[in-house]
Amino acid sequence: MKKAAIIQSNYIPWKGYFDIIHDVDVFVFLDDVQFTKNDWRNRNQIKTPNGVKWLSIPVGQHIHRNINEVELTDSRWQKKHWDALKNSYGKAPFFRLYEDFFEHIYLESTWSSLSEINQFLIAHISTNFLQCKTEFIDSRQVAAEGKKQDKLIGILKKLGAGSYLSGPAAMSYLNEEGFAQEGIKLVYKNYEGYPAYPQSYPPFAHGVSIVDLLFHTGPDASYYIWGWRENGVKE
Repeated sequence: MKKAAIIQSNYIPWKGYFDIIHDVDVFVFLDDVQFTKNDWRNRNQIKTPNGVKWLSIPVGQHIHRNINEVELTDSRWQKKHWDALKNSYGKAPFFRLYEDFFEHIYLESTWSSLSEINQFLIAHISTNFLQCKTEFIDSRQVAAEGKKQDKLIGILKKLGAGSYLSGPAAMSYLNEEGFAQEGIKLVYKNYEGYPAYPQSYPPFAHGVSIVDLLFHTGPDASYYIWGWRENGVKE
């Protein structure tokens, strides 16, 4: 049974996002839907000596547009974000392991849209740093009709997916019977139980960007996302 997840692209999302990616065969970036302000689409959090800090990509004030229609016209934010990462994580154990990659992303690359940088970072981190075998698809490649749940079901049917993995927040609005009628099993991801890892600047925070985990644990990062379930929690 093919398993799929369908989620809006986020900016350097937290480890739970990658936990979902690892659990499915196909991951669909749902970016042909309404962009939401003050959300995870264009911002995320990192740990700093002064507490948790937001890194936000400036996207302008226009509200009525889809995520994949959000253009990035001012690149000055890229150096600011890179400086923030260096200042916060430059002394982290594995910062050097990923430094060249992120420096290229922020100082040597031009990003024309929010979807472009979000999808690239998520797919690259998943495949190359976390060794996920998941296939990535943009929702526009599937071109399913309808809105909200109907659109999700349409995408799943076109993919031939028999199982749909969703984040737990969707429990409040998804209708399980609607999926069952189409022969699709609806499963909600459980984010509980993630083990702590050696993290700078206590107190420990689980909900920060994946970069925090990468810089602190390096090749062991996947253990702290899903490996602990298979092997038992490290002491």
